[in-house]
Amino acid sequence: MFKRMIAEKLQQTASSFPATVLTGPRQSGKTTLLKTLFPKRRYINLENPDMLLMMKEDPRGILGENGDDWIIDEVQNMPELLSFIHGMIEDNPRPGRFILSGSQNLLLLEAVSETLAGRAAILELLPLSYSEYLTHENFARLDLWEFLFYGGYPRPYQEKLDFSQWYSSYIKTYLERDVRRVTKVGDLTKFQLFMRVCAGRHAQELNLAEMAGSCGITVPTATSWLSVLEACYIIHKLPPFFQNYNKRIVKTPKLYFYDSSLVCRLIGLTSPTQLREREFAGPLFEGFIIAEYLKMYFALGISIPMYFWKQHQGLEIDLLIEIGGRLRALEMKSSATYDSKYLATLKKWQEMTGSTPENCLLIYGGKEKFIQHGMQVCPWNDLSLLN
Repeated sequence: MFKRMIAEKLQQTASSFPATVLTGPRQSGKTTLLKTLFPKRRYINLENPDMLLMMKEDPRGILGENGDDWIIDEVQNMPELLSFIHGMIEDNPRPGRFILSGSQNLLLLEAVSETLAGRAAILELLPLSYSEYLTHENFARLDLWEFLFYGGYPRPYQEKLDFSQWYSSYIKTYLERDVRRVTKVGDLTKFQLFMRVCAGRHAQELNLAEMAGSCGITVPTATSWLSVLEACYIIHKLPPFFQNYNKRIVKTPKLYFYDSSLVCRLIGLTSPTQLREREFAGPLFEGFIIAEYLKMYFALGISIPMYFWKQHQGLEIDLLIEIGGRLRALEMKSSATYDSKYLATLKKWQEMTGSTPENCLLIYGGKEKFIQHGMQVCPWNDLSLLN
C-alpha cells in the first residue's frame, strides 16, 4: 500500500466539515485511499448503473436519517444529489457526515460551489509523487527515467499490470469516455490526434490556433477540448509572471501534463532508455518537477501561485513560486552531472530583480545536494516544500 501525503489533511477536514470533497483524475487512488482511511463508513459508487438508478429513485431511502457516515464515489454522475445532501446537512450539520469523490473537476466543483458552499472542504489527489511511490516497501526503486516513463498512477504498480496495455486502456476507457460526457466530440479520431498534439507540445507555450490547424478543427473546438482535459486533471496551464496582474491573464501560458507517462505513450515512446536519449527529456523533467510541487501543495490543501517568466530576449525562468508575497525562482536541468553554467539564468534573475540567492533553486538530475554561489542545488529525488 502506498502512503499518500494528503492522508493527514483528509482526516483533518473529514473531522471538521460536514462534507469533504476529494477530486482528481481517474485512477489516482481516491477510492483506495478513502476506504483505507475510513473503513467503517458506508460506501456507494455512482459509477455503478444500478446504484445510480436506485439513488436517483430514492436517495432518502438509501442514505436514510439514521446518522450513518458515507463515502459517495463519482458523485459528478448525479449532481442533483448534492442538493439533497445540502438539505441533510442543514438539518444536522455535524462534521464528517459525507465524503464525496469525483474525477471530473468541471462538473463536480460547479455543482459543489452551487449547493455546498461553506459546508464542504475541497481537496485534490493527483497520481503518485516519487516520494509516495517509495513508501511501498515491496517495490524496487525506480530511477528518474524509469519513473518518468512508468508514471504515477498507482494501479499498474499495485496489481502488477502491463503498463503499455494499462495506459492504452486508460486513454480509451476513461479519457475518451469522460470527454464525450462533458462535451460533444463528433470525430473521436481527431480528438485522439488532438491529445497527441498536446503531448507533443508539453512544456511549450500554448498556441491554440496552431494546434487546431494541426488537427483540422476550429479554435473554439480546441479550446473546448483543452478545457475538458484540464477538468479531468490530465493537463494544466502555467501562466507567465508579470508585475501587472492583468497581463498574467491575457499572455500565453505554458501547457503541461500532470503525468509524464501519458506524454510518453501519446508521443510513441516505448522504453525509459528511449526517453533518456531523446530531446524530449528536458521538457518531461521540467513538467515532472512542477507536478511534484503541485502534489505537495495539494496534499496540504493550499493553492500556491505558480508561474514561468520569460523575457523577449529569450531569458526564461522555468518556475516561480509565490509564497507570502515572495518569489522563489527554480530552474530545472535533467542532466545527472552538475555544471556551474546551469546557474547563469538564476544569476541574471537576481541581477534584474534584486532577489537574494536563498530565493533561487536549481533542481537537476543528479544525486548530490549542496550550496553554490549562495544558491541551493537540489537533486530531483530530494525535493522539499518551499516556504
